[in-house]
Amino acid sequence: MLDTASRQEENDKLIRDATLTELVMANRILAREDVIDDFGHISVRNPLNPDTYFLSRSRSPAVVTRGDIMEFTLDGELIGNDPRRPYAERHIHGAIYKDRPDVNSVTHHHARSVLPFTMVDISLRPMFHMASVIGKDINVWDSQDEFGDTNMLVDSMEMGHSLSRALGENRVALLRGHGCICAATDVRSVIMISIALKDNAALIQQTRQLGEITYLTDGEIDMASRMLLSEMPLARAWDYWVARAGFQGL
Repeated sequence: MLDTASRQEENDKLIRDATLTELVMANRILAREDVIDDFGHISVRNPLNPDTYFLSRSRSPAVVTRGDIMEFTLDGELIGNDPRRPYAERHIHGAIYKDRPDVNSVTHHHARSVLPFTMVDISLRPMFHMASVIGKDINVWDSQDEFGDTNMLVDSMEMGHSLSRALGENRVALLRGHGCICAATDVRSVIMISIALKDNAALIQQTRQLGEITYLTDGEIDMASRMLLSEMPLARAWDYWVARAGFQGL
């Protein structure tokens, strides 16, 4: 018979293993759905310690494995002595986790359909119901405002917190000439938000060739997003994503 401490240790190991497995799958899913390219990334807050988070080493998401996952403090300091190179932009994740206790998963990506909206004054507000999950308000962060000319990477905690302030309490923020960030309460929700953002951007561009956009109302966005980010739709979407990413039978 296991004593209480041993049972807790075993339970913690199961939770950690499930979290890391889901994070690996999330990397592959976002690559398969053409959201994250060779330089994007997704992280998850440690469910056993909210002051740390998990993120792959600097590697293309399409090939991330369990062995690539590193653990960081919210200040971006590596836990352990892994000699491999981490993502330079890990500070995006740590700053958001510090500023938003409600957020447990973050993506940063450069989906090509989204990029034009970082540089023009055209609304990326949801225009179809599946995109309601991105939320009503999408701010644009311009690194020039505080940091002038840079290499365009968010590679310090100072820049990470600046970006986090632009995100505010929203789910999405755009980075001028760079890409975007998405934040949510869990991995499956942030994947749905990331995919919906990409699809909404593409549909807006297509529709504008035909005429003016009729965007969703505030009420429609609130009600549709609450429904889509609930347990059943997320489970159904997750099954679809994992199958497309080649994880059938898991």
